[in-house]
Amino acid sequence: MQPITYEKPETMEAAVRALGREDALFVAGGTTVFDLLKVNVMQASHLVDVTRLADPRLSAIEIGEEEIRIGSLVRMADLAAHPGIRAICPLIPQSLDLGASEQIRNMARLGGNVLQRTRCAYFREASFAACNKRRPGSGCAALEGHNRQHAVLGASDACIAVYPGDFPQALAALDARVETIGRQGRVRAIPFTKLHRLPDTTPHVETVLEREELITGFVIPRGPWMKRSLYLKIRDRQSYAFALASAAVALDLAAVGVVRDARIGLGGVATVPWRSAEAEAALKGHPLTEENAQRAADAAFAGAFARSHNHYKIPLGKQTLVRALLGAAAMEI
Repeated sequence: MQPITYEKPETMEAAVRALGREDALFVAGGTTVFDLLKVNVMQASHLVDVTRLADPRLSAIEIGEEEIRIGSLVRMADLAAHPGIRAICPLIPQSLDLGASEQIRNMARLGGNVLQRTRCAYFREASFAACNKRRPGSGCAALEGHNRQHAVLGASDACIAVYPGDFPQALAALDARVETIGRQGRVRAIPFTKLHRLPDTTPHVETVLEREELITGFVIPRGPWMKRSLYLKIRDRQSYAFALASAAVALDLAAVGVVRDARIGLGGVATVPWRSAEAEAALKGHPLTEENAQRAADAAFAGAFARSHNHYKIPLGKQTLVRALLGAAAMEI
């Protein structure tokens, strides 16, 4: 473990200023950051704990007629248990309940949750020299190594690490925006699907956030698709395991079962939280039958590319999406 200094600023301006130090990191729940510091995958000599920031909106859940706003310091467990959220959009609490153990959900804050790092073993074990995400320009050991859990969508020759989150797939499917504050009080609203960057040739640059920029909240537009929504996660074991494939689905169906609107996020199969516009387009205007759900799944994975050990993720991802679509269509609302 590296020698570390620590501070708890009380204003966002002070927190952003503190991060100006080149060796500093934000922490809140810290469940991922501390793990990576212990094994020398991340380095920092100064931690900026943002959990005492004075702005009450950072810890608030606000439900309006047109949108929902969730502060970045809200705990996973608190959002999952919120009765208003559970009634409006089942997809959100399901993605949180399936996202971590109960102990971690009681600690982890949403702002940190969406920024969690990959679970690629070659990234998380510092003794592996070849990891472009950890050591830019060193190569990607997973390309020819054991890549059973790696991505089949959004990968590049520089990195095939899968994005591990669950709640972020819901945010991607629901057209969420990310609110931030940066240097000199600069405020931004970023579409959630634009927050994370595809690896391309620079997998070490994971988001569009600037160094001195803090996520303050998430805004989710309300719509008729929210009631008929669910999150389906397929994993090696039922307790505390990351997705091999997952689907975040929200549907607006006409009385005759025709799809008026569809929102689809895919997890466990891509390098970033993945919104499948191709699958959505394949469904709109058609009855949600098993045949049409399969057609949408084929569209979602049309550009997939597998490596030596993860071929199974393409049929598994398709079947996961089909099950999620049919499950959402069958919901009583």
